Amino acid sequence: MFKKFLMALTTASLVASPMVAAQAQAAAHREVHQTVKQGPHGRTVTRTTVIRKDDRRDNHRRWAKGQRFDRRYASNYRVIDNYRGYRLNSPPRGYHWVRSGNDAVLVAIASGIIATVMAGAIR
Repeated sequence: MFKKFLMALTTASLVASPMVAAQAQAAAHREVHQTVKQGPHGRTVTRTTVIRKDDRRDNHRRWAKGQRFDRRYASNYRVIDNYRGYRLNSPPRGYHWVRSGNDAVLVAIASGIIATVMAGAIR
């Protein structure tokens, strides 16, 4: 009898755990319920306001070596001509430094593949 109860309890906890995890991840917004009395007839109206929060902490994309650089996803995109002013090495032939946010990214001109990312190089 005790074994059956223990097995049922274990099975129930295994089934319920993904549901709890899914609810915790889906809580990126919160709902505000407000009860208001309106009109001369005293009708009760409930308004629901959904407040959504963005999980991203910054607006720029995190670039990595080997990715294809697309300037549409770069914030504050500019080609860096004065790379010595930012203490960057001279780019090899066929590459150029570009700015994405506060990062300096060394990109191949022909293919757009990223060779180096200097995070926080531009202040």
